[in-house]
Amino acid sequence: MTTQLSHEEIRRYSRHLIMPEVGMDGQRKLKEASVLCVGAGGLGSPLMLYLAAAGVGHIGVVDFDVVDESNLQRQIIHGTSTIGQKKLESARNRMLDLNPFIEVTGYAEPLTSANALDITQHYDVIADGTDNFQTRYLTNDACVLLGKPNVYGSIFRFEGQASVFYAKAGPCYRCLFPEPPPPGLVPSCAEGGVLGVLPGVIGTIQATEVVKLIIGQGEPLIGRLLLYDALEMSFTTLKLRKNPDCVICSDHPTLTHLIDYDQFCGVVPHDVEAEQGIEITAKELKARLDHDGQDLIVIDVREPHEWHISHLDFARLIPKGELPDRLKELDSTMDYVLHCKSGVRSLDAAHLMKSAGFRVKSLRGGINAWAREIDPSLPQY
Repeated sequence: MTTQLSHEEIRRYSRHLIMPEVGMDGQRKLKEASVLCVGAGGLGSPLMLYLAAAGVGHIGVVDFDVVDESNLQRQIIHGTSTIGQKKLESARNRMLDLNPFIEVTGYAEPLTSANALDITQHYDVIADGTDNFQTRYLTNDACVLLGKPNVYGSIFRFEGQASVFYAKAGPCYRCLFPEPPPPGLVPSCAEGGVLGVLPGVIGTIQATEVVKLIIGQGEPLIGRLLLYDALEMSFTTLKLRKNPDCVICSDHPTLTHLIDYDQFCGVVPHDVEAEQGIEITAKELKARLDHDGQDLIVIDVREPHEWHISHLDFARLIPKGELPDRLKELDSTMDYVLHCKSGVRSLDAAHLMKSAGFRVKSLRGGINAWAREIDPSLPQY
């Protein structure tokens, strides 16, 4: 039976309906379609808003995080009134307010190897709005195994990229990135920052690609990687080729099931780091400083511009990038604690120093943890 549009929907979508490339047939396809959005953050915000506005009939959302004040600089689907709410609920309410003629299904859980196939199998198109390599590889592999198109987006600082990875018609994510980068090499947006409008550009491009795939119009970004530089206001397109030896999408794949993606990406859980004695909490550091701090040196591995946001008066600034060349300045008879904003960069730097023979720990949670637990006069960012 052909899906019908109500009089209200015809009025709502009239600017689509008068375009021959969309028309009634295309709008019905949108209403019949289902799209899974993995992540309700920076990329997911414009992506979900425009899919809802376009009339995609069923939108699934995977996200288990809550809205934080620091999200609002870029995650425009949320608002000040929803701080503390689950992003899933905040996004669902905003989409249904924008378009009550759609259905929204939420999954308030992380996407894992255990649930990815069960969740994604119910959707026509998967849109990847995640910010970590584990979930990117997981999303890609689930899409390849199920034969689904994966509309990909990625952002960092002033740069973004987008593509459509669809193994039936072109390369997959693993064809472009067979192996993940070493842990800590590529900082997250939380560590490196992101221009607030950047996810708006890339997320909207993702939404455009999703709509094109559904209505069957135009040339999707299959076999192409679109690169965007906001500072230069430039777009560059790279052609991608399918890897004939790809472990999952080639004619003779060696990967035929979902794996442990934390292990694949070399991500070590925090509790394991603590057991290895490489991390220290803010309260433990405070106690150590109060007891015998004369034998302890605290090093801030952030960038100079971050030092001006907040800093510990007793810390010494050595940016992480400079640390390898400045180890010779340090006394190997002393104990060291490294800190950054949230503990990611300092943990990587601590491993570097430890391998060079230093006694070193990383402050878990970084200077933000110190601000929360020890000195609330410091701003958190």
